[in-house]
Amino acid sequence: MQSDSAIPGNTPGRRPRRGRLPGPAYVDGILAGDRVTLARAITVIESDLVEDGGLAQEILEGVLPHTGKARRVGITGVPGAGKSTFIDTLGLHLIRERGESLAVLSIDPSSPISGGSILGDKTRMERLSQEDLAFIRPSPSKCHLGGVARRTRETMLLCEAAGFRNIIVETVGVGQSEPTVRSMTDFFLPIMVAGAGDELQGIKRGIMEMIDGMAINKADGDNKPKAERARVEYSSALHLFPAAPDGWNPQVLTCSSLTGEGVAEIWELVLDQRAQLKANGHFTERRRRQALDWMHELISMGLDDLFHSDARVRTRLPLMREEVRRGHISSFTAARELLALFESKEKS
Repeated sequence: MQSDSAIPGNTPGRRPRRGRLPGPAYVDGILAGDRVTLARAITVIESDLVEDGGLAQEILEGVLPHTGKARRVGITGVPGAGKSTFIDTLGLHLIRERGESLAVLSIDPSSPISGGSILGDKTRMERLSQEDLAFIRPSPSKCHLGGVARRTRETMLLCEAAGFRNIIVETVGVGQSEPTVRSMTDFFLPIMVAGAGDELQGIKRGIMEMIDGMAINKADGDNKPKAERARVEYSSALHLFPAAPDGWNPQVLTCSSLTGEGVAEIWELVLDQRAQLKANGHFTERRRRQALDWMHELISMGLDDLFHSDARVRTRLPLMREEVRRGHISSFTAARELLALFESKEKS
């Protein structure tokens, strides 16, 4: 591991910035399952401060050998589908019936004004938040493309290192999150609801090709027959797609987060898929693709950070924004000029 003096922003004999621990202290606390240290480490990971970048890397490098054993499940769905209530019910099943721990990384849409979370999902999982084996971390998406937080992958690794058996990533469900969530989880589960007219109009072809299973929620009371009809329609639609390379055939199940009916069966589907993919070798391949996707994402974020941290770009950018806003130059011209400015520095 790096010493404290190796962290960018720190110098020999200088303490870490106020409120920060040395890297090894975070790693030791996480591996010991300390929730407070885990939460503080996630704060470092999510930080946009340049001086936290080296510390974040040190924490990740320290915990990385202890990651990879958890089940990673991505849950998405349109607002109102009952994602948080479903996770609340599923979490209680995992903890009370199976005795397993659970970390929920709940991504809230960000306010374009304040940048903070709008919904506060932790408050919408009241029962689960009171369980000792549960850890819920709401994070604002900060308007990050894909409906997930910028550092969701890294946060997931910290939770795995802390010993959580199951990791659930709940997305904003904005219609852009599916490929991103699919690329970081082992099982991708959209939550749908019935009774909104033509059921198949509510989901895109691209999403149908990515799913590992689907849950038709709110299958209770008078809505139960509608949910069953939706299940049949979605199941029929899935048969129109070619077989997946990994040999897994996605299934559509109904459930009720209110009564708990069908929730255990959905989790059994997650376990069945994991067992099949491990048996045929595709599970390892999927995890390798996740690692590559993470690398590409880090490269993109790193280039973005380098661009915006360039002194000449920082000086020129506000002026160009104003020129574009006033209609004096096109967005295309402004972007090319700023990129050329940044590229000239790289060549010099």
